[in-house]
Amino acid sequence: MDIEIDVPPYFLCPISLEIMRDPVTVSTGITYDRENIEKWIFSVDNNTCPVTKQVLLLDTDLTPNHTLRRLIQAWCTLNAVERIPTPKPPVDKAQIVKLLNNAKTSQSLMKSLRRLRTIAAESERNRRCIESAGAVEFLASIVRTNNYTVLVEDNTGDEAAVDQIIRVSDEALSILYYLQISKTGLKNLLGKNFEFVEVLMQVLRRGSYQSRAYAALLLKPMFEVADPNHLISLKPELFVEIVRVLRDQISSQASKAALQILVETCRWGRNRIKAVEAGAVSILIELLLDTTDKRACEIILMVLDQLCGCAEGRAELIKHSAGIAVVSKKILRVSHLASEKAVRILYSVAKFSATPSVLQEMLLVGVVSKLCLVLQVNSTTKTIEKANEILKLHSRVWKSSPCIPRNLLSSYPSS
Repeated sequence: MDIEIDVPPYFLCPISLEIMRDPVTVSTGITYDRENIEKWIFSVDNNTCPVTKQVLLLDTDLTPNHTLRRLIQAWCTLNAVERIPTPKPPVDKAQIVKLLNNAKTSQSLMKSLRRLRTIAAESERNRRCIESAGAVEFLASIVRTNNYTVLVEDNTGDEAAVDQIIRVSDEALSILYYLQISKTGLKNLLGKNFEFVEVLMQVLRRGSYQSRAYAALLLKPMFEVADPNHLISLKPELFVEIVRVLRDQISSQASKAALQILVETCRWGRNRIKAVEAGAVSILIELLLDTTDKRACEIILMVLDQLCGCAEGRAELIKHSAGIAVVSKKILRVSHLASEKAVRILYSVAKFSATPSVLQEMLLVGVVSKLCLVLQVNSTTKTIEKANEILKLHSRVWKSSPCIPRNLLSSYPSS
């Protein structure tokens, strides 16, 4: 709020220096505006008092400072400042539990889910309150129960029943995503044997575009906190569905989540082969041809770099008519990171899959010229080193070629 008249300093939030709309006192005795201190505690994940630096007792609620709020409201009225309305009391755990109990009856299920989503959208504090009340497991149980392999098939011919199943499951999935579940909550949701991943796989296979998008968006943070021992043994079917999300271009958010899932899971050789067999390489090349988004280009090249770490991945890249060319094209055009990953991909090809036809293609599509250019411009040390190595590997084939411009040939490294 922009005020041109003098404001009593104790009306201002110590964090934002704005007039407090909903003053609350923390365990250290300092009063803050609720929105600001909740953002500090929940979004920034800081457990100390901004003023005293003492550790906050986060197991107790923030105490509303009604006296100060009334003083601020009275001051606004006296000074012809827009009066700050009395804030609604924050949602508490008991209210969430009551809402979840109401949702257990089919008549009020959808209404309760929509109310839960509205509460979750209001603040980070509400999302943590919802999670602590056991909502994550309840929502997950809805998705498990309303799964597409059982109920949709059981209700074949009953379009109203099928539509209800889809709407309820979509709503539960969307809330699970919007809750931004904590790391502990995500690990509990995964289960000891990745049971919920199996459920999300069914959604990815048979769900609507919307539910498939939410499933991908949920899998991303789940895999980020997952035990690597479980990630190594992921089923090939999962990679098929993740690649299908990329192929169908459901949404930019879902595509980026799918790419991040591949980055997270393709650190291990077995998963690389599974992803390649699912058709990931050709889809990634097509995406790389079309996208102009910097971050998307970087992530695609990161995945391709991982997949070219196995012979199957390199073979698919070489087989695609635009594979080598589009990777080379991204060097020096997107970012230092993209250039580094693109050069790494070409290094894998040049070192492990360098047949005469591949070397000739790399020359004709401008790879060799681009690598010489890398040595002349402000590239990162890693990129320059890898470009040097590639050029040295095949200098006998490339160095005397008329395809390399003379101004670039001067930078060709000696063997």
